[in-house]
Amino acid sequence: MGHVLDKPRAPVALAPRKLATRIAKDLALKKPARQPAGVPHPDLPLGRILDGDCIEAMRSIPTASVDMVFADPPYNLQLGGDLARPDGSHVDAVTNDWDKFDSFAAYDNFTIAWLAEARRVLKPNGSLWVIGSYHNIFRVGAILQDMGFWILNDIVWRKSNPMPNFKGTRFTNAHETLIWCSMGEDAKYTFNYRAMKTLNDELQMRSDWVLPICNGGERLKKGGAKVHPTQKPESLLYRVMLATTNKGDVVLDPFFGTGTTGAVAKRLGREWIGCEREESYREAAWERIELALPLDESALSTMQSKKSAPKVAFGTLIETGWIAAGTVLSDKKGRYRAVVRADGSLVSDKVEGSIHGVGAQLQGAPSCNGWTFWHMEHQGEVKPIDAIRQLYLLATED
Repeated sequence: MGHVLDKPRAPVALAPRKLATRIAKDLALKKPARQPAGVPHPDLPLGRILDGDCIEAMRSIPTASVDMVFADPPYNLQLGGDLARPDGSHVDAVTNDWDKFDSFAAYDNFTIAWLAEARRVLKPNGSLWVIGSYHNIFRVGAILQDMGFWILNDIVWRKSNPMPNFKGTRFTNAHETLIWCSMGEDAKYTFNYRAMKTLNDELQMRSDWVLPICNGGERLKKGGAKVHPTQKPESLLYRVMLATTNKGDVVLDPFFGTGTTGAVAKRLGREWIGCEREESYREAAWERIELALPLDESALSTMQSKKSAPKVAFGTLIETGWIAAGTVLSDKKGRYRAVVRADGSLVSDKVEGSIHGVGAQLQGAPSCNGWTFWHMEHQGEVKPIDAIRQLYLLATED
């Protein structure tokens, strides 16, 4: 996503770790005015992409007004020269100025500055997500702990289709790490456990997520070239947002890029704010968000009870767009109908549950294989949803 700030603006008189601790103490002394639950702050720039330096932009956002911050900051990749494939063709890697820093100290001060603003704007029960690679995530993790954040999970996003290591000098980098934090050790936070379990076909959602990188029709291009080198897949933000926010919550992305966060927030009925200094990224983001279709109310409702599992979770097909929330499923003979909801649950009149549970209840049967029972229209044909699962497997296999 888009990144900001060429030169760090945080003070450098103190060592970065001490500076982070001092800022945390200063912020703790400031008691924000309480905003009524469920009512966005009247001064929030909802649905806007704030231009310029993200730290300056965040300073315009009221204190304790945001429910979640999702941050995809510069990774400071330290790439040594251009990358080439075995056939000599160029690899489109991250070589932009926004990812270049003079030193680790400069990067640390930059991290402290944007994290300080993120902490200020978050509500006491808000949460922070940061994504990174081995180049930066450990430095970011230490700093956010010094600033008083409490790490709830580190998530490994294992890419089902990573870029190969063309030089063959190291292991292929096949994952990125996300850190999920609350505002403190005893702070409350949102976690939609049951929705995550439903999304994963009735199994507890684990901290290793297998999702494809952004490619195909989702990858934004202009003139045949990628609009942004590190565009994140919507399926990743879908899972993050569904897990740790609720309908109407305010999500801030300080490194908005081409607007993945905004597009997914619109789909899931969340409010969003972005910060992005690059004009080309802002333009692409606006076009993308305008095309995003919000889900209707019934599809946005998520499960509040129990749920079960095969190799590809039904929720994965929804996250990746193979089956859209709001799709109407039916059995082969058209006797029963159910609507797909955002977390992978189905609802049919007063019956709700997983694809297996709803099928069983409607038939009055002890069990049901939802993959073969439920059908949908796809490319002019009515097919079992298992056929969609097989298409997904074919499309994502190595």
